[in-house]
Amino acid sequence: MKELIEYIAKSIVNSPADVVVTEETNENGILLKLQVADEDKGRVIGKQGRIARAMRTLIMVKAAKQGTKASLEIL
Repeated sequence: MKELIEYIAKSIVNSPADVVVTEETNENGILLKLQVADEDKGRVIGKQGRIARAMRTLIMVKAAKQGTKASLEIL
């Protein structure tokens, strides 16, 4: 899942070198934290949050197939 979010984010932003994705496991499942440059946050979130919602949907589906839960936090 980490690689999927990293690939999507790097293809959207202007400075792909600043994309950092960390993965943490807690009692609620997997928490992915996406960190991008300040000027690229709008690109990652998208108009009315559509891109962020789509990325969250993708990781939730992938996590459901693995039998766990996942969430995405954009920093």
